[in-house]
Amino acid sequence: MAPTRLELNLMRLLSRCEALAAERRDPEEWRLEKYVAALEDMLRELKKQSSKPAPELLNEYCRKVDFLKGLLEAEKLSSSTEKALANQFLAPGRTPTTTKERTPATKTVHLQTKARCTGKMRNELLGTVCSGAAASLLLLYRLCLVVFSCLGGLTSDEKQSAVELDAVLQHHQDMQEKLAEEMLSLARSLKNNTLAAQNVIKQDNQTLSHSLRMADQNFEKLKDESDRLEQHAKKSVNWLLWIMLIVVCFIFISMILFIRIFPKLK
Repeated sequence: MAPTRLELNLMRLLSRCEALAAERRDPEEWRLEKYVAALEDMLRELKKQSSKPAPELLNEYCRKVDFLKGLLEAEKLSSSTEKALANQFLAPGRTPTTTKERTPATKTVHLQTKARCTGKMRNELLGTVCSGAAASLLLLYRLCLVVFSCLGGLTSDEKQSAVELDAVLQHHQDMQEKLAEEMLSLARSLKNNTLAAQNVIKQDNQTLSHSLRMADQNFEKLKDESDRLEQHAKKSVNWLLWIMLIVVCFIFISMILFIRIFPKLK
Protein backbone atom coordinates (compact mmCIF):
# COMPACT_ATOMS: atom_id res chain seq x y z
CA MET A 1 0.00 0.00 0.00
CA ALA A 2 1.33 3.44 -1.00
CA PRO A 3 2.16 5.79 1.87
CA THR A 4 -0.30 8.58 2.61
CA ARG A 5 0.48 12.27 2.46
CA LEU A 6 0.75 12.45 6.25
CA GLU A 7 3.22 9.56 6.29
CA LEU A 8 5.34 11.22 3.58
CA ASN A 9 5.43 14.45 5.58
CA LEU A 10 6.38 12.49 8.68
CA MET A 11 9.25 10.80 6.83
CA ARG A 12 10.55 14.14 5.48
CA LEU A 13 10.40 15.83 8.87
CA LEU A 14 12.01 12.80 10.54
CA SER A 15 14.87 12.88 8.03
CA ARG A 16 15.33 16.61 8.69
CA CYS A 17 15.41 16.04 12.46
CA GLU A 18 18.01 13.29 12.08
CA ALA A 19 20.18 15.66 10.00
CA LEU A 20 19.89 18.38 12.66
CA ALA A 21 20.72 15.93 15.44
CA ALA A 22 23.85 14.83 13.57
CA GLU A 23 25.19 18.41 13.51
CA ARG A 24 27.01 20.02 16.45
CA ARG A 25 24.23 22.39 17.42
CA ASP A 26 24.31 25.62 19.36
CA PRO A 27 22.84 25.31 22.88
CA GLU A 28 20.39 28.07 21.94
CA GLU A 29 19.10 26.04 18.96
CA TRP A 30 15.34 25.60 19.23
CA ARG A 31 14.31 24.10 15.89
CA LEU A 32 14.99 20.47 16.71
CA GLU A 33 12.85 20.55 19.85
CA LYS A 34 9.95 22.11 17.92
CA TYR A 35 10.36 19.62 15.09
CA VAL A 36 10.29 16.66 17.50
CA ALA A 37 7.08 18.00 19.08
CA ALA A 38 5.56 18.26 15.60
CA LEU A 39 6.69 14.68 14.90
CA GLU A 40 4.85 13.46 18.00
CA ASP A 41 1.65 15.20 16.86
CA MET A 42 1.95 13.76 13.33
CA LEU A 43 2.61 10.29 14.74
CA ARG A 44 -0.53 10.46 16.88
CA GLU A 45 -2.57 11.52 13.86
CA LEU A 46 -1.07 8.71 11.80
CA LYS A 47 -2.08 6.13 14.41
CA LYS A 48 -5.69 7.38 14.26
CA GLN A 49 -6.00 7.02 10.46
CA SER A 50 -7.71 4.01 8.97
CA SER A 51 -5.06 3.62 6.26
CA LYS A 52 -2.14 3.58 8.67
CA PRO A 53 1.12 1.78 7.77
CA ALA A 54 2.13 -1.72 8.86
CA PRO A 55 2.65 -2.25 12.61
CA GLU A 56 6.39 -2.90 12.13
CA LEU A 57 6.87 0.37 10.25
CA LEU A 58 4.74 2.27 12.75
CA ASN A 59 6.80 0.88 15.63
CA GLU A 60 9.97 1.96 13.83
CA TYR A 61 8.63 5.52 13.54
CA CYS A 62 7.81 5.53 17.26
CA ARG A 63 11.27 4.18 18.07
CA LYS A 64 13.00 6.97 16.12
CA VAL A 65 10.81 9.72 17.58
CA ASP A 66 11.43 8.42 21.12
CA PHE A 67 15.16 8.35 20.39
CA LEU A 68 15.19 12.00 19.30
CA LYS A 69 13.10 12.98 22.32
CA GLY A 70 15.44 11.14 24.68
CA LEU A 71 18.43 12.77 22.98
CA LEU A 72 17.03 16.22 23.68
CA GLU A 73 16.32 15.32 27.31
CA ALA A 74 19.86 13.96 27.72
CA GLU A 75 21.37 17.20 26.38
CA LYS A 76 19.54 19.15 29.10
CA LEU A 77 21.40 17.31 31.87
CA SER A 78 24.13 19.18 33.71
CA SER A 79 27.08 16.79 33.98
CA SER A 80 28.79 14.76 31.27
CA THR A 81 28.45 11.61 33.36
CA GLU A 82 24.67 11.91 33.47
CA LYS A 83 24.60 12.61 29.72
CA ALA A 84 26.71 9.54 28.99
CA LEU A 85 24.49 7.35 31.18
CA ALA A 86 21.31 8.70 29.58
CA ASN A 87 22.67 8.18 26.04
CA GLN A 88 23.66 4.64 26.97
CA PHE A 89 20.01 3.65 27.37
CA LEU A 90 18.74 5.28 24.15
CA ALA A 91 17.55 2.92 21.42
CA PRO A 92 18.19 4.19 17.86
CA GLY A 93 16.23 3.12 14.78
CA ARG A 94 16.89 -0.17 13.06
CA THR A 95 16.09 0.74 9.44
CA PRO A 96 17.04 3.77 7.30
CA THR A 97 14.44 6.52 6.99
CA THR A 98 15.17 7.23 3.30
CA THR A 99 16.48 5.06 0.49
CA LYS A 100 19.65 7.18 0.25
CA GLU A 101 20.84 6.03 3.66
CA ARG A 102 22.94 2.90 3.97
CA THR A 103 22.80 2.80 7.75
CA PRO A 104 20.11 4.32 9.99
CA ALA A 105 20.83 7.98 10.68
CA THR A 106 19.70 7.63 14.30
CA LYS A 107 22.33 4.94 14.83
CA THR A 108 25.03 7.27 13.49
CA VAL A 109 23.76 10.08 15.73
CA HIS A 110 23.81 7.71 18.71
CA LEU A 111 27.44 6.78 18.08
CA GLN A 112 28.47 10.42 17.63
CA THR A 113 26.70 11.49 20.82
CA LYS A 114 28.30 8.68 22.82
CA ALA A 115 31.71 9.65 21.46
CA ARG A 116 31.19 13.33 22.40
CA CYS A 117 30.06 12.46 25.94
CA THR A 118 33.00 10.09 26.39
CA GLY A 119 35.39 12.78 25.18
CA LYS A 120 33.96 15.33 27.59
CA MET A 121 34.25 12.89 30.49
CA ARG A 122 37.87 12.16 29.53
CA ASN A 123 38.70 15.85 29.30
CA GLU A 124 37.11 16.52 32.69
CA LEU A 125 39.02 13.65 34.20
CA LEU A 126 42.31 14.83 32.70
CA GLY A 127 41.52 18.36 33.84
CA THR A 128 40.93 17.07 37.33
CA VAL A 129 44.26 15.25 37.30
CA CYS A 130 46.00 18.40 36.08
CA SER A 131 44.20 20.43 38.71
CA GLY A 132 45.47 18.00 41.31
CA ALA A 133 49.03 18.64 40.15
CA ALA A 134 48.36 22.37 40.15
CA ALA A 135 46.95 22.07 43.66
CA SER A 136 50.19 20.43 44.78
CA LEU A 137 52.17 23.31 43.31
CA LEU A 138 49.87 25.79 45.00
CA LEU A 139 50.36 24.05 48.31
CA LEU A 140 54.11 24.27 47.82
CA TYR A 141 53.77 27.97 47.00
CA ARG A 142 51.66 28.56 50.09
CA LEU A 143 54.27 26.79 52.18
CA CYS A 144 56.91 29.10 50.76
CA LEU A 145 54.75 32.10 51.58
CA VAL A 146 54.36 30.90 55.15
CA VAL A 147 58.11 30.49 55.43
CA PHE A 148 58.68 33.95 54.05
CA SER A 149 56.11 35.41 56.42
CA CYS A 150 57.87 33.80 59.36
CA LEU A 151 61.20 35.20 58.20
CA GLY A 152 60.35 38.78 57.35
CA GLY A 153 56.60 39.29 56.89
CA LEU A 154 54.45 39.69 53.75
CA THR A 155 53.31 42.74 51.87
CA SER A 156 49.64 43.45 51.17
CA ASP A 157 49.96 42.25 47.54
CA GLU A 158 51.49 38.97 48.62
CA LYS A 159 48.70 38.47 51.17
CA GLN A 160 46.11 39.14 48.45
CA SER A 161 47.82 36.61 46.17
CA ALA A 162 47.77 34.04 48.96
CA VAL A 163 44.02 34.57 49.45
CA GLU A 164 43.40 34.16 45.70
CA LEU A 165 45.50 31.02 45.60
CA ASP A 166 43.47 29.61 48.49
CA ALA A 167 40.28 30.27 46.55
CA VAL A 168 41.65 28.61 43.41
CA LEU A 169 42.82 25.62 45.41
CA GLN A 170 39.44 25.27 47.08
CA HIS A 171 37.72 25.48 43.67
CA HIS A 172 39.88 22.67 42.26
CA GLN A 173 39.27 20.52 45.29
CA ASP A 174 35.50 21.02 44.97
CA MET A 175 35.63 20.06 41.29
CA GLN A 176 37.61 16.94 42.11
CA GLU A 177 35.18 15.89 44.84
CA LYS A 178 32.19 16.52 42.55
CA LEU A 179 33.66 14.42 39.75
CA ALA A 180 34.51 11.64 42.20
CA GLU A 181 30.91 11.64 43.47
CA GLU A 182 29.56 11.50 39.91
CA MET A 183 31.84 8.59 39.01
CA LEU A 184 30.80 6.80 42.20
CA SER A 185 27.13 7.36 41.36
CA LEU A 186 27.68 6.03 37.85
CA ALA A 187 29.45 2.96 39.21
CA ARG A 188 26.57 2.32 41.62
CA SER A 189 24.02 2.65 38.81
CA LEU A 190 25.95 0.21 36.63
CA LYS A 191 26.25 -2.19 39.55
CA ASN A 192 22.50 -2.04 40.24
CA ASN A 193 21.70 -2.59 36.57
CA THR A 194 24.09 -5.53 36.44
CA LEU A 195 22.56 -7.10 39.55
CA ALA A 196 19.05 -6.62 38.18
CA ALA A 197 20.01 -8.23 34.88
CA GLN A 198 21.69 -11.07 36.76
CA ASN A 199 18.54 -11.71 38.81
CA VAL A 200 16.37 -11.72 35.70
CA ILE A 201 18.70 -14.18 33.95
CA LYS A 202 18.77 -16.37 37.06
CA GLN A 203 14.97 -16.45 37.22
CA ASP A 204 14.78 -17.28 33.52
CA ASN A 205 17.24 -20.14 33.99
CA GLN A 206 15.19 -21.49 36.89
CA THR A 207 11.99 -21.29 34.83
CA LEU A 208 13.70 -23.03 31.91
CA SER A 209 15.05 -25.79 34.16
CA HIS A 210 11.59 -26.33 35.66
CA SER A 211 10.06 -26.51 32.18
CA LEU A 212 12.67 -29.06 31.09
CA ARG A 213 11.99 -31.21 34.15
CA MET A 214 8.25 -31.09 33.50
CA ALA A 215 8.81 -32.00 29.85
CA ASP A 216 10.95 -35.00 30.87
CA GLN A 217 8.30 -36.15 33.34
CA ASN A 218 5.54 -35.80 30.78
CA PHE A 219 7.63 -37.73 28.25
CA GLU A 220 8.16 -40.58 30.73
CA LYS A 221 4.45 -40.68 31.56
CA LEU A 222 3.53 -40.70 27.89
CA LYS A 223 5.96 -43.54 27.25
CA ASP A 224 4.48 -45.62 30.12
CA GLU A 225 0.94 -45.03 28.87
CA SER A 226 1.96 -45.99 25.35
CA ASP A 227 3.43 -49.28 26.61
CA ARG A 228 0.28 -50.02 28.61
CA LEU A 229 -1.92 -49.25 25.62
CA GLU A 230 0.15 -51.52 23.40
CA GLN A 231 -0.08 -54.38 25.88
CA HIS A 232 -3.81 -53.84 26.24
CA ALA A 233 -4.24 -53.89 22.45
CA LYS A 234 -2.30 -57.17 22.20
CA LYS A 235 -4.46 -58.77 24.90
CA SER A 236 -7.65 -57.68 23.14
CA VAL A 237 -6.48 -59.18 19.85
CA ASN A 238 -5.60 -62.50 21.53
CA TRP A 239 -9.03 -62.80 23.21
CA LEU A 240 -10.81 -61.98 19.96
CA LEU A 241 -8.81 -64.62 18.09
CA TRP A 242 -9.63 -67.32 20.60
CA ILE A 243 -13.33 -66.43 20.56
CA MET A 244 -13.44 -66.64 16.75
CA LEU A 245 -11.69 -70.04 16.82
CA ILE A 246 -14.21 -71.37 19.33
CA VAL A 247 -17.13 -70.08 17.26
CA VAL A 248 -15.74 -71.68 14.08
CA CYS A 249 -15.20 -75.02 15.85
CA PHE A 250 -18.71 -74.91 17.29
CA ILE A 251 -20.24 -74.24 13.87
CA PHE A 252 -18.22 -77.06 12.30
CA ILE A 253 -19.26 -79.58 14.95
CA SER A 254 -22.87 -78.47 14.67
CA MET A 255 -22.84 -79.02 10.92
CA ILE A 256 -21.44 -82.54 11.35
CA LEU A 257 -24.08 -83.40 13.94
CA PHE A 258 -26.81 -81.95 11.77
CA ILE A 259 -25.67 -84.11 8.86
CA ARG A 260 -25.53 -87.22 11.04
CA ILE A 261 -28.89 -86.65 12.65
CA PHE A 262 -30.73 -85.61 9.50
CA PRO A 263 -29.47 -87.80 6.62
CA LYS A 264 -30.09 -86.77 3.07
CA LEU A 265 -33.59 -87.63 1.89
CA LYS A 266 -33.92 -90.06 -0.96
